[in-house]
Amino acid sequence: MSGHSKFANIKHKKEKNDAAKGKIFTRIGREIAVAVKEGGADPANNSKLRDVIAKAKANNMPNDTIDRSIKKASGDAGNVNYVSVTYEGYGPSGTAIIGEALTDNKNRTASNVRNAFTKGGGNVGTQGCVSFMFDQKGQILIDREECPMSADDLMMTALDAGAEDMNEEEDSYEVLTAPDDFSGVREALEQAGIPMAQAEVTMIPQTWVDLSDEQDIKMMNRILDLLEEDDDVQNVYHNWNEND
Repeated sequence: MSGHSKFANIKHKKEKNDAAKGKIFTRIGREIAVAVKEGGADPANNSKLRDVIAKAKANNMPNDTIDRSIKKASGDAGNVNYVSVTYEGYGPSGTAIIGEALTDNKNRTASNVRNAFTKGGGNVGTQGCVSFMFDQKGQILIDREECPMSADDLMMTALDAGAEDMNEEEDSYEVLTAPDDFSGVREALEQAGIPMAQAEVTMIPQTWVDLSDEQDIKMMNRILDLLEEDDDVQNVYHNWNEND
C-alpha cells in the first residue's frame, strides 16, 4: 500500500464535497434517519447515531440541522423508510467498485447505478463478486499537523481503546479497528482531544490496481463521478490507486 496516500484522497474528496454541501447533508440526514430508526433518538444510548453525528460535524453540518434531522427521524408522520442496498461491479481493467445506497426506491437506484457503470465502460456484477477483495474496517484519519500527541502516545491511546493497528504517513496517521470496536476507539480519541479528518467504517482494498491508460482513467472517473452524484448512493469504494 506504499505510495498510496489515503489522506490526499480524503482531501481531494472533501474539496469535491465542499462544492456540494447540500448533497452531503442530505446523505448524512438519511444515515441519521436509519440510525434513529434502529436505535432511538438519544445519542447517549445509540452508538451508531453518535458515530453519524461525529461524521456530520466533521463535514461542518450545523448543530441545528443535525437536531432537526434527529427530530424528523423520530416522528412517525410522513417518515420515509430507507432500505440499505449494496452494489458490486467492475470498472476498466478489472478495477473493483462497491457502491452502498440508502433508498426509498430500489428500482430507481439499481437503474441509476447500472447506468453509471455502463457509461464508464464497466458492469455491475453479482453480490460478493468483488467485496472479497476488501476488508471492512473502522478507519480514522488524523492530520499530523493538527495532532497534539506524539505518534507513540497516539498509538498507545488508540490501542488501549481497542484499535488493531496504526499506520504513519507523511501527512497523516491512520488508525484501524474492527467494525465492532470503531465507536469505542473513535470516542476515546475524541475524549483525548484528537481532531479527526475522517472517521467511519469503510471498505479497504487488500491490493491496489494501477491504471496507466488515459482512456481507462477517464472512464473510471466517469463511473465514480456518476455514483458520487447520485443522491441514493451513500458511499463508493474502489481499489484504483489514484495517486499513480
